[in-house]
Amino acid sequence: MKLIFYSILAVVLLNSCGNSEEQSNHSENKTYCLDENFKSKIELEQPKKQLVTEGIPLTGAIEPNPDKVIHFVSLVGGIISNTYFSLGDKVTKGQVLAELRSTELSELQSQSKTIDAQIKVAEKNLQSVQSMFDDGIASQKDLLEAQSELDVLQAERVKINANLHLFSASSERGVFQIKAPTTGIVTAKSISTGAQISAEGDPLFTISDLSEVWVLVNIYATNVKNIEAGMEVDIKTLSYPDELFKGKIAAISQVLDEEARVVKARVVLQNVDLKLKPGMIVDVTALKELKTEALSIPTAAMVFDSNQNYVVVYKSDCEIEVRQVEILTKSNGITFLSSGLSENEKIITKNHLLIYEQIKNFNN
Repeated sequence: MKLIFYSILAVVLLNSCGNSEEQSNHSENKTYCLDENFKSKIELEQPKKQLVTEGIPLTGAIEPNPDKVIHFVSLVGGIISNTYFSLGDKVTKGQVLAELRSTELSELQSQSKTIDAQIKVAEKNLQSVQSMFDDGIASQKDLLEAQSELDVLQAERVKINANLHLFSASSERGVFQIKAPTTGIVTAKSISTGAQISAEGDPLFTISDLSEVWVLVNIYATNVKNIEAGMEVDIKTLSYPDELFKGKIAAISQVLDEEARVVKARVVLQNVDLKLKPGMIVDVTALKELKTEALSIPTAAMVFDSNQNYVVVYKSDCEIEVRQVEILTKSNGITFLSSGLSENEKIITKNHLLIYEQIKNFNN
C-alpha cells in the first residue's frame, strides 16, 4: 500500500512541476500584438528635428482697424423722423439709414426755386440783348453783362443742387436722407426716432469694416525683452476654443499704456466670416525661436501617467513599447524632447491612449 501511495504522489508532483514549468514558459513568451482591425484606426509619426520654439503666453483684445472705421457726423441740424438700422446691423454703401427733417432743407428748396425763376428771367433778357446786339441797337458790353448775369445765377443753382445732393435731400418726402458712407457693421448708434441733432455735433453712428481687425496684445515688463516685431503668434478665443488664429506682430508701441501699465503690440488679422468681434478677449502665444534644435512630436501624442511622460513606440505589430521621455519645452501644440526618442523611430499618435492602457494591463 505504501509503495502504491508514494508512486501516485510522485506522479502528481511530476505533473504539477510540468504544469508550473509550462505556465512559466507561457508567461515568458507573452507578447502584446496589435489587432489587424484596430491597426487601421491608428496613425504613426516620426519625431522631427527642428528649431526649438518657446511659447510666451500673453493676453489681448480684438479691436477694429481704425483706418476702416467711419464716425458719421451730420452737416445739418434737425429732428430724426425715421431710422432704418440697429446696432450690429450689416449695411451697404448708399443704404438709407435715417431720415432728417430740417429747416435748412426748406431754405435750400426755396433758394432753388428762386434761382430757377431768376435764371428764366436772365435767359429771356440775354435773348433780348442778343437780338438787339444783332440789330446794332445793343453794345458788346450789354451782351456780356447779360451773359455774366446768367452765368452767376447758373453757378448759384449748381451750388444749391450740390448741397441738396450732399445732404441726400428727398423733395418728395421733404427730408434729408442719411445714407451709409461705406459698407460695414454698425458698431455704435446714438440716434433714435424723434431725437434732435445739431450740425457737426456728436457722431450719430459708427460703421466699421471688420473684414480686417487688430489684436492689441498686452506685453508686461517681464516680457518686453522677449517680444519683437515680426514674431509669429497663435491666438485663441473662448468663443472658438478649437480654432487657432495665426498672425504676426506688425508693430510694438514705444509708449507705455499708463492705465494698464503694459506695452501694446499690434497684430493684423484677416477676419474670415467675421468671427472675431471687437471687444473679444483673446489668449495670445508669442512663438520665440531659440538657437537650438531638438526632436519634436505632437503634444497630443504624449501620455501623462503617475507624474511621468510617455509615448507609445511602434516597431512592428508585435513590437510596441511604452517609453518614458523627458520634455524640454512645449509650444504651439508641439513638444520638444530632451531624451527618450531617436529620430528614426516611430510613435503612435492616434488612439495611443487605448494601446497604452492595453499594454499596461497586459503586463500586469
